[in-house]
Amino acid sequence: MTPSQRKEERPVAALLAPDILALLDESPVSVAAETEEIHPADLADVAEVLPRERIAELLAALPRQRAADVMEYLEEELRAEVLEAMSAQQAASIVTHMTPDERADVLEEIEEEHAEDVLAEMPVEERRETEQLLAYEPDTAGGIMTTEFVSVDAAIPVAEALAQVRVLARSEKKEAMNAIYATDREGRVAGVLSLRELLAAADGATIGDVAWQEVVSVPPTADRAEVARITREYDLVAVPVVDDSSRVIGVVTVDDVIDALVEEQTEDVQKLGAVQPLEEPYFQAGFWSIARKRGGWLVLLFVGEMFTGTVLRRYEVVLGSVTALMFFVPLIISSGGNSGSQSATLITRALAVGDVHLADAWRVFARELGQGLMLGAFLGAIGFARALLWGTGTPIAMVVALTLLAVVIVGTLVGAALPLVFTRLGVDPAIASSPFVSSLVDVAGIGVYLLVAIRLLGLH
Repeated sequence: MTPSQRKEERPVAALLAPDILALLDESPVSVAAETEEIHPADLADVAEVLPRERIAELLAALPRQRAADVMEYLEEELRAEVLEAMSAQQAASIVTHMTPDERADVLEEIEEEHAEDVLAEMPVEERRETEQLLAYEPDTAGGIMTTEFVSVDAAIPVAEALAQVRVLARSEKKEAMNAIYATDREGRVAGVLSLRELLAAADGATIGDVAWQEVVSVPPTADRAEVARITREYDLVAVPVVDDSSRVIGVVTVDDVIDALVEEQTEDVQKLGAVQPLEEPYFQAGFWSIARKRGGWLVLLFVGEMFTGTVLRRYEVVLGSVTALMFFVPLIISSGGNSGSQSATLITRALAVGDVHLADAWRVFARELGQGLMLGAFLGAIGFARALLWGTGTPIAMVVALTLLAVVIVGTLVGAALPLVFTRLGVDPAIASSPFVSSLVDVAGIGVYLLVAIRLLGLH
């Protein structure tokens, strides 16, 4: 994105940017005081409309914690560029003050060698904490969790727990303060309560008396989509991540769930478009990397479509004897492909949100068969009327109508089956993308069309 484009999208930031630049030139030490009332997200917007080489100057003029807050709101591509332009020591001084999960994310965004140098410059505790998070896959609960959470002994009185929480809140070292986890003597999670419930609890009670004992948790290896499902199903603001001994090692907050959902849906949309998911933002990804991720699928789809030509060539004599049949080929293959794409999209999404499971396969097929019959009959009637209006005669109109009925049924069943098959094989069902389904149904549609024509028209 060019500077002019960024300014058009952020008019307020563009108005503030000249004043910030003037302060950086004339009195850098006053930048912190002059911008302290600006929200970090808004200050990040200002940074994004500055010349790239001046962003590091702005961050250097801010207190380290403030600079870290602004860094968390910068666009990923720009954030990586700014950090890679800094020395390892400068980058570490800012990254150290970021929340643990954001710190791990930003180090994954920059070059591996520079990330290792930055880690080496960080304090021991923050480095150990970050390395622990980096050990998990980015799309798992461990990869998106934060280690800043609040836990108290279940046996202590409410008043004592409240005093501990106040100390933690004043230290600004805990990101997830809305949920408080009660632990037993071995450190295992024994309950959970909200901050409001803690404030409303009777002074004479213990934490174990007021905490909910049925705690919904996930292991660090849980997929982020599963974490999102649990968050939605139980209306949670945070999901605890526990180890094999049921000890809380981190929590996934709702803002991280939203970020994970955006990434998950981005990947699914790319797969549905027959593109291997990009690991970086569009403009940050290399030209040849994008071409490679698109080209593989295009070649596969191209090979699949070649079978359509093979079928047409096989029945060349039939098509030559009744030229009118050629007029309806696009109509036939598009109807089958479109119906298959609809089914694939519906079932893929239903699998993703848990509305459909593998055990529901036969129910899905029965439902889609009914949909195919109804929609196929409807399109067949339209196709029959259109063929008559073109003056092709009733026999060819019947061929078109029956073929549309058949290909729509085939399309809906194939579109429903592929996501289920891929799920059964342990493959992401989003791979059953619209182009992939269309290619399969195109070949089937042409075959069905010509076979129906041969039978009804008595061709050889």
